[in-house]
Amino acid sequence: MNLSLSAWSILFMAWLTSMVAIIGSLFFSEVMLFPPCVMCWYQRICMYPLGIILLMALFPLDVKVTRYATPLVGIGLFFALYQNLLYYGILPESVQPCSQGVSCTSDYINWFGFITIQLLSLIAFIVIALLLYLFKKKVNA
Repeated sequence: MNLSLSAWSILFMAWLTSMVAIIGSLFFSEVMLFPPCVMCWYQRICMYPLGIILLMALFPLDVKVTRYATPLVGIGLFFALYQNLLYYGILPESVQPCSQGVSCTSDYINWFGFITIQLLSLIAFIVIALLLYLFKKKVNA
């Protein structure tokens, strides 16, 4: 099977995105000492294995990686979207799972008036989902 370098590059970018998200979450919790909320933990549970799965799929290139990476991305994307809807007040506080401990709507960072930790997580999952979609299209072409 002759796959172009671009399919590998797309998968590499997905892995790189997951690593930036993983390192960023560890930086915020371990260096900046921002305690993660319940929703953050759910998103971490989905993101952390992606760093390993996507790396292992690069060497040798595993064209079936979308089969086992996409469910993690989908679940993580659901939790990230849910948390952002809570943060921006679109969903009422009564449906917030973070009733004890750290609030899911904690505002630890607010860069440029709109970039929050919640938004960064959502963007990471969206980017990985798009890259996996492009990878699948490239491989099946």
